[in-house]
Amino acid sequence: MIVVATDDFELYHGVVTELRDRGVEFTTIEPGDEWPDGAAVAVAAAGERVEIPDGVELVSADPERPRRAVEAAIEALRGESGRTVVGIDPGERPGIAVLHGETVVAAFQVPAADTAEVVRREVGDAADPLVRIGDGARLVGSRVIDDIADLPVELVDETGTTPYLGSGARGMGDVLAAANIARREGEAITSRDIEPTAGELQRIKDRSRAASDTNREIDADLARRVAVGELTVEEALAEHGGTPVDEGGGPDPTDR
Repeated sequence: MIVVATDDFELYHGVVTELRDRGVEFTTIEPGDEWPDGAAVAVAAAGERVEIPDGVELVSADPERPRRAVEAAIEALRGESGRTVVGIDPGERPGIAVLHGETVVAAFQVPAADTAEVVRREVGDAADPLVRIGDGARLVGSRVIDDIADLPVELVDETGTTPYLGSGARGMGDVLAAANIARREGEAITSRDIEPTAGELQRIKDRSRAASDTNREIDADLARRVAVGELTVEEALAEHGGTPVDEGGGPDPTDR
């Protein structure tokens, strides 16, 4: 079992909460207490003086990063080790799955603009991280790749990565796809130049109309700058000086 052996209250609270949330068997002691039978892994604060029995593996933990400590303790308990791999299923709200070896240790679904920040946080202390991103949602994917250009990235064929979702599993598809993407080898890539299609540009124009108080539609040049990540739709609207359009898409006859 895992033993939390610390006098550090912040670490104790954080680690115990994480272990309970994951349903992991553990016990707690204070340094100097008798060790329980079956102790296999000890979690203590970095720099804390704790007498560890022979055969018990020590995880030195940062009180501000209890989840990392719990992940390391679980890996040690299972005898697992492996590379940290992050899988991304790109889209408006990409699914993100973090694997240590074969185990999914974290999962997220966040706005596309926050994806790079989440990835960097999750691989911050990994020795040899790898990011695998699906080849769908090309525009979002290319922006993410550019935002994490200093990390090793593989572009993965995401065909068949989204599983069938049964009753009650709605909304989980992107995250499950991300986990499957993380397990699939891809092609090493440092950037992905994408020329937006006419349909992609029109969808951005439609979004601009929906976001505009005056039903304005940005022009093709601004839509392309939005597509490649240079502008947000709101910034494009601020730059746009065009005329309002009616619901049918034509010029507003009152604006003459």
